Amino acid sequence: MRLGIFTALFGQLTLDQVIPKLQKLNISTVELGTGNYPGDPHCKLEYLDNATALAEFRKKMDGAGLSISALSCHGNPLHPVKEIREKFVAISRRTILLAEKLGVKTVIDFSGCPGDSDNARFPNWVTCPWPPDFLEVLKWQWEEKALPFWSEHAKFARDHGVRVAIEMHPGFLVYSPENMMRLRAAAGDNIGCNFDPSHLFWQGIDPLAAVRQLGAAVFHVHAKDTMLWQDNINKTGVLDTKNYTDEINRAWIFRTVGYGHGVEWWNNLVSTLRMAGYDDTLSIEHEDSLMSIEEGLTKAASFLHGVLLKEKPAQAWWA
Repeated sequence: MRLGIFTALFGQLTLDQVIPKLQKLNISTVELGTGNYPGDPHCKLEYLDNATALAEFRKKMDGAGLSISALSCHGNPLHPVKEIREKFVAISRRTILLAEKLGVKTVIDFSGCPGDSDNARFPNWVTCPWPPDFLEVLKWQWEEKALPFWSEHAKFARDHGVRVAIEMHPGFLVYSPENMMRLRAAAGDNIGCNFDPSHLFWQGIDPLAAVRQLGAAVFHVHAKDTMLWQDNINKTGVLDTKNYTDEINRAWIFRTVGYGHGVEWWNNLVSTLRMAGYDDTLSIEHEDSLMSIEEGLTKAASFLHGVLLKEKPAQAWWA
């Protein structure tokens, strides 16, 4: 297993400025954003139409000794507004084409969330089964929007030798292992997940149990932690819409790995991932509002270098 980072955390820097920072931390694997929510991509979709620029990018990556774990284009491909939806989908499709050219097998995206009808202006995330019209909306979202789109999009990715890793994220239709596996069952086995435990912690989902449930559907992993403030949860619950920077009043906040759960928990996650057949990248994603990027990344890299299982064990004598 290897350590990487999602370079969106350095969105204000050029790739040339990012590379020395990675080398200093002994990180040689990167997850690169190409557009949509990550913004300021370090991997340009324009490379598809410019062979010279693509060759220069390859040369830069090879010269720095960097490999790419995934291309990320987190968006809302089910957005109810046609113009917004089409932009998200276009970037997702072009990211798949670029991944094919670069020999990158995984593209990361969100499942998306439609509105409550074809006339909606905003996404509508259903969180409870009553009143009964909520379930009618949810059924329509899945059957009329999500399943047709993802069945077609999965085929497009498959035709180009790429798999799509859906990040389970509240606010979208796929936010838990249960609905992740529902989408995979319908769209095919080149749809899996980008496993980010930070989004599961605050929902009350056990990430270790989730890995066991997902198994081969785990395509990529984000290393990000969550701190739960039980005294605030007791008052407000976990569906917290306060700003992420209002840390003292929130029910939970994202943290650098090790600041929400200790080394024993992260040891268990790495071991459980390996038991489930995952032996690829742990990609650091920094969204800790209490630490600078430099501090958070440095601490996360140091912590995870000590946690990662570097090699598969030799065949045991009793096996």
